[in-house]
Amino acid sequence: MVTSSSSPTVLKRWIAFELRKLREDRSISREEAAAAIKGSVPAIGHVETGRSLPKPLELERLLELYGVPERAEFFLDLRLRAKKGRDWWIGFDDSAVPEYFKLFLGLESSAVKIESWDAIVVPGLFQTPDYARAIIRGGRPEFPATEVEKRVELRMARQDEVLDQEDAPQVWAVISEAALRLRVGSPAILNAQLEHLVELREHPNIEMQVLPATAGAHTGAEGAFTVLTFPNELEHDPGCVYTETRAKGVYYEEPAQVMLYRDALTRLRVQADKPEDFARWVKQTAKDL
Repeated sequence: MVTSSSSPTVLKRWIAFELRKLREDRSISREEAAAAIKGSVPAIGHVETGRSLPKPLELERLLELYGVPERAEFFLDLRLRAKKGRDWWIGFDDSAVPEYFKLFLGLESSAVKIESWDAIVVPGLFQTPDYARAIIRGGRPEFPATEVEKRVELRMARQDEVLDQEDAPQVWAVISEAALRLRVGSPAILNAQLEHLVELREHPNIEMQVLPATAGAHTGAEGAFTVLTFPNELEHDPGCVYTETRAKGVYYEEPAQVMLYRDALTRLRVQADKPEDFARWVKQTAKDL
């Protein structure tokens, strides 16, 4: 369900996405929608892209036009929380939270299911502070120590926000054998990280699989990705896929695009060892350090 912890940024996105789909499904033009609220076509465009929120009366009129007046209470509640809420990462400055990453932080903390494929390193949600620090230093050697620490703090705050909330999402990660074996920091740091993974698997909402090197060619060869699923109340939202390059984050939100990644993840799960074998993989990797 849509919880009180949902990010205002994401609530605006959800309102925009749902209203656009409702209008399109009824084959109603933006001009007709604008006439219904005695507004302008650009104003409808701003609502449907999340740039602005409709006023309560406008929202009720649009839902009546779209044939779902019974959903007014649900949408009005989303709107109220979008206006009154506060994104959890506000306390971090822009150097720690790049602009392209802000939407992902909101989507991740609002998802009911987080599924990922990680080819090179352990997922950020599972990293220990020392492991995260070594990854950030290695990947961005130009960062001063203060900048590294800001990003470590952000990563730990993500874990608190996502994994420690009352209604924590289901988290399922497929991790490559290479990611488990990558010598990050030192043997001691990697060993502590491996032990942390075993501890996390004790959580009923967290599952992990290892894709062994012997699996051969697979659907994750193009790189890591995360698939997010949102509450059932959002009837038209297909979810979202997030991938990241060194320069920016990329979001895929069209149903066909999301399905491509869901299918790829399903294939990875089939090729990976069973979840109950994860502890064995970790113990063997630690033994080989």
